[in-house]
Amino acid sequence: MSLISPFAGLRPVSERAADVIAPPYDVLNSDEARARASGRPWSFLHISKAEIDLPEGTDPYAPEVYARAADNLRRMLDAGVLMRDAQPCYYVYRLKMGEHRQTGLVAAASVGAYDTNRIRRHEFTRPAKEDDRVRQIEALNAQTGPVLLACRSDPGVNKMLARVTEAAPEVDLVADDGIGHSLWVVSERTLVDDITRRFDAMPALYIADGHHRSAAASRVAAGRGLQGDAGMFLTVIFPHDQMLILDYNRVVRDLNGLSPENFLAGVSERFGLSPSASPVSPDGTGSFGMYLPGQWYTLQIGAGRIPDDPVGRLDVSLLADNLLAPLLGIDDPRRDPRIDFVGGIRGLQELERRVDSGEMAVAFSMYPTRMEDLMAVADAGEVMPPKSTWFEPKLADGLVSLVID
Repeated sequence: MSLISPFAGLRPVSERAADVIAPPYDVLNSDEARARASGRPWSFLHISKAEIDLPEGTDPYAPEVYARAADNLRRMLDAGVLMRDAQPCYYVYRLKMGEHRQTGLVAAASVGAYDTNRIRRHEFTRPAKEDDRVRQIEALNAQTGPVLLACRSDPGVNKMLARVTEAAPEVDLVADDGIGHSLWVVSERTLVDDITRRFDAMPALYIADGHHRSAAASRVAAGRGLQGDAGMFLTVIFPHDQMLILDYNRVVRDLNGLSPENFLAGVSERFGLSPSASPVSPDGTGSFGMYLPGQWYTLQIGAGRIPDDPVGRLDVSLLADNLLAPLLGIDDPRRDPRIDFVGGIRGLQELERRVDSGEMAVAFSMYPTRMEDLMAVADAGEVMPPKSTWFEPKLADGLVSLVID
């Protein structure tokens, strides 16, 4: 059983790629997707968020949504907007955001490797979200949302990917959000076989984003009796040291009945606390920014409060265990409605805005989780706290899809 395999990708014809590709299905709500797809009949949002083509207010999990997605996929195939490669290929995918570049491999990954934890996870999944992805895959007979994977950086793999990208890409575009997407097709058999061998030599791959898509693919494969290399799921694999994780910040609605003075006193018992004249973007692990109306603070946790285990030493755990739970009474960040999470792409001004508006009482800026820490948690078979990572840039939906034969 190979860890990864080439596949005959379903993708837009080159001149239609800019018309087709879309943000991932789970970063837009229905209204946002409807607006983004307005005037764009070939946008992949008509497949990934097909409720936009049904009356407003339609339940996005209704059977007719999945049926419409399948109809829209057939329409795009019939119109020649989408085509399928004639032979199994790999694809090299480069993302560009500002000065950041990352180059990875689009591949069909083994469901068996996922089931046996060679493709390692670090998050719990929710049944309702899994069910949604299962129904989408079954309706389309395809996997259209790639799972973001990481591999430990390997000089041989990096050199091989660089060699592929010396040629002109098949697709090279900048999406409407300013993110660059470039794609190379790898069909030469010797190179395809070399890629397969190099990845087969790796002990593990790591799910960075896409736990529900991975779990759904496993369920679909089991339901269809697909075993060995027959059970595959759509992935994009990047070397871990090229991936960009932004901060994933926290805002809390109230101070749990404490006055600001008593709250600050409680914080100072657990952290080094100092006011800051400017917004605080932490510069290392164990450091946090905190914003109360009109005032930023720097928080630094003492080394004696940092445990050795891979989950407990994460900054998101240190904040939860030493402040959110004991002072603010937030014992379950996954379910407590008093806490919300703000991706670092929105900037620190979004934290200030939500506190100064009175919507929230306090905000915390975080140092980004490191890929090495994510992999250590996955290697230990542990689960990270919710909202630990915010990856940018996002993969495009619709650039390459995997048909289930």
